[in-house]
Amino acid sequence: MSIDSPPRTSLAAAVGDFVSRARPEDVPDEVLERARYLVLDAVGLAFASTGYDFPAKARDALGRLGAGEHPVLGMPDRLSPRDAATLNGVLVHGMDFDDTHIPAVTHVSASALPAAISAACTAGPAGATTRDLLLAYVLGVEVSARVGLGGAGGFHDVGFHPTAVAGAFGAAVTAAKLWGLDAAGITAAQGVVGSMSAGLLEFLEDGSWTKRLHPGWAASSGMTAAAFAEQGWSGPAAVYEGRFGLYATHLQQRESDASAVADGLGERWELMRTAVKPYPICHFIHAFADAALALRAEHGLTADDVRSVRCAIHPVPGKVVCEPAANKWEPRDEYDAKFSLPYVVATVLGRGRFGLAELEDDALRDPATLDLARRVEVVEDHDGAFPRAYSGYVELELTDGRRLTRREQVNRGHDERPLSNEDVAAKFAGTIGTVADTATADRVRTAVLSLGDDTPAREFAEACRG
Repeated sequence: MSIDSPPRTSLAAAVGDFVSRARPEDVPDEVLERARYLVLDAVGLAFASTGYDFPAKARDALGRLGAGEHPVLGMPDRLSPRDAATLNGVLVHGMDFDDTHIPAVTHVSASALPAAISAACTAGPAGATTRDLLLAYVLGVEVSARVGLGGAGGFHDVGFHPTAVAGAFGAAVTAAKLWGLDAAGITAAQGVVGSMSAGLLEFLEDGSWTKRLHPGWAASSGMTAAAFAEQGWSGPAAVYEGRFGLYATHLQQRESDASAVADGLGERWELMRTAVKPYPICHFIHAFADAALALRAEHGLTADDVRSVRCAIHPVPGKVVCEPAANKWEPRDEYDAKFSLPYVVATVLGRGRFGLAELEDDALRDPATLDLARRVEVVEDHDGAFPRAYSGYVELELTDGRRLTRREQVNRGHDERPLSNEDVAAKFAGTIGTVADTATADRVRTAVLSLGDDTPAREFAEACRG
């Protein structure tokens, strides 16, 4: 580069410029409407999570660090704004039933929404409106998805959870937007949060709960970075594409595309490619569940009719749902089961469904299910669509000698096969209905689907308390 060359605009600066100028009217109505339903899905899941023991442990841990007055989704407790964002992320993601941007392999709402709620409630003396909140949430989803896309599926391959990595950047942008930072401040917030973006996949080895914390920690980190940037703290502008930037350090020369971070901002809305889960399991297994259920229904099968099962999966998602083998072929608990391809396929063949009940202890210990799971063979899929979509191939050998096969090349919920808003509303009714009465569900649904007006964000947050 010659000394006279003009300075190159960094990717973080391009994002900062776009986010600083973005207004609600710049976002298509269909995107805003879909955003409301993604929020509805997330809030319903937060409520449903309160039926398990992990939220109470997270609440008590955060409460140990200090008190506060910020409301929490689905719970009566109050925490500091940053700790409430952490707990809200745990609640949305804790059952692994929350939305996923498929090509980015990233749960986008689980960090963007908690950051948006907490930052909106602390934006100036009066706070922000739900119009401001909804816009900032959409922008956070857009950035998280693009950062995940830049990894080209490689974050999983090296042991990083892209939800934790990419979510931190989306949350930083969300908080910075709500707190009124200018383009330079939003750029700095991304630079600062780059030193906080991490999340290891080692939980897959022993079923630890760290993954449940990842999006909440990303939301907290994003808010922290935005607060530092607001005070003039500098961050490296080339946090994405630099010599020691995100992709160089995290992917270690594996394939990546840093330009994806700013590509198509305001022209292509990645939120519309975000998939809502039909099953409370790892998204990598959904196509296999659908394929097995379709074969079961089409041929009137029971588990007794199946001699063996052969599944084909791409090796990158295969690492997540098939390794270590001991935990996948005989899950120790419900968290192992969510990430077990053999268990899920055996369960749907035996029970004809997979819902929250299939993660209870009696289902996990069912001898017939475990016996069939041991007869599931997994091989590498050379014809799948990963990372564009999460494909699944199932081949059954029956006791009468027949072989049946089915491939689901594009998983249900993908933007090519999306769940409708009506489907999302039905899922919300089912999830929140596990812990809340009809009046509470109606109150929450009305508050969420009204997002985007002059209602104070604080009122929305209070309406979504338990």
